[in-house]
Amino acid sequence: MEYVQEFVQVDGARLGLQVYPEPPGRPDAPVVLIAPAMGVRARYYRPFAAALRDAGLAVAVADLRGTGESTPRPSRACRYGYAELAADIGAVRAALKDRWDGRRTLLLGHSLGGQAAVLHLALHGEQEVDGLALVAVGIPYWRDFAGLRRYGVLPYTQGIAATARLLGVWPGWGFGGRQVRGVIRDWAHTARTGRFPEFDGVDTEAAVGRIRTPVLAISVEGDQYTPHPTLDRLCAKLTAADVARERYHAPGTTLDHFTWVRAAAPLAARIADFTAGLPPR
Repeated sequence: MEYVQEFVQVDGARLGLQVYPEPPGRPDAPVVLIAPAMGVRARYYRPFAAALRDAGLAVAVADLRGTGESTPRPSRACRYGYAELAADIGAVRAALKDRWDGRRTLLLGHSLGGQAAVLHLALHGEQEVDGLALVAVGIPYWRDFAGLRRYGVLPYTQGIAATARLLGVWPGWGFGGRQVRGVIRDWAHTARTGRFPEFDGVDTEAAVGRIRTPVLAISVEGDQYTPHPTLDRLCAKLTAADVARERYHAPGTTLDHFTWVRAAAPLAARIADFTAGLPPR
């Protein structure tokens, strides 16, 4: 399915935005804004976007800053981190406001995009968002991984952070694509502590606990990067929200942190059902 490539300017950055055709005969269809995983281009979600559209939803996918069609390219000169990724979601929402205003709106985050979506709601308000869907998202706290792998996660994540500090950028060696050190720093903090980092003295954990937007939280069977307990940890922070916690598997198909996107028709139908049942804003 083809999309229209658009761009949003924000703070010297250009955010790539892929807007898909509206579902036929549904000019007022609920809308879904997808925030991707670390290092994953927006175009990777084309099969998922098609499934969501078939389920009656309008879809747009925004490249995270520094990935895909978004700039700046990660370099030693870049200083952004989780705080800026969260604010970027607000900039994209503002750019879509005129065409989507008054329609039921769902934020959907995958992995890092899910963390950014949670922080966006926590730090920038929830007034124009009706629901939040988290798919293959989690706080990758090392103690929440099973067996001997638990003891490899901490040195692995902190080693990546140390490399990013030393080089001024994470080159993307086998994980996450090329990333600025601020994003890697904040990601490594969550892996080490199980908590979101503070931003300019703001207690992000407390802010997350005040989110009241309804949440559909889905972990994926076979996910190597955000297994079920890591999403349980994130859900436990959403103390004021109504959270529907579910697990996803596709019989006869082996899924992981990324491949669920290509086997997501039942998941898209569930998300459409969740969106239809959201209370009035």
